[in-house]
Amino acid sequence: MMTRISPLELRRVFGKFATGVTVVTYRADGVPRGATVNSFTSVSLDPPLALVSLSRRAKACENLHGRQFAINILTVDQRNLALHFAGVPQPSVRNPFIEADAGDEPPVLQGCLAYIVCDPWAVHDAGDHKLFIGEVVGLSEVQPDAEQRPLGFFGGQFCRVESGERIWAANNELIAAMQQSLSFSW
Repeated sequence: MMTRISPLELRRVFGKFATGVTVVTYRADGVPRGATVNSFTSVSLDPPLALVSLSRRAKACENLHGRQFAINILTVDQRNLALHFAGVPQPSVRNPFIEADAGDEPPVLQGCLAYIVCDPWAVHDAGDHKLFIGEVVGLSEVQPDAEQRPLGFFGGQFCRVESGERIWAANNELIAAMQQSLSFSW
């Protein structure tokens, strides 16, 4: 019989994987809402799908069902937004949204690196979380400035992604081979 893994130990080990920080935004009853999420990933290019994982305890978890949402990729200068949408109110955050006469379309955050708009695709139960998969229906690179850096999360703390320096670049031949062999295994 295997020993049960302690949630604290699991969280500490999961924290060794560096992630970016996003805020998932949506409208509930016409009001812009958001939740800080670092569990975000691409799922598929065809069809274009993205996934966010939300704690069942988060208000957004119940409000996101059946709603279009936007995944806003934060810059290192937007730590206050990450805290605010994680439930730690920040007095400096007044109206962070770019407002548009969009009806039920999700609001997007001012100054983020990029955002991805998704229609609801599927929701899956996953222990104490729910996985929301969205079909990408829009996107924009809001801050194409090469000097702007994403906000990171590592070891339970926000961090700065210091360098955009490539440590390895795949050549076109390798990329083509990888695209042809999508069922690659070791």
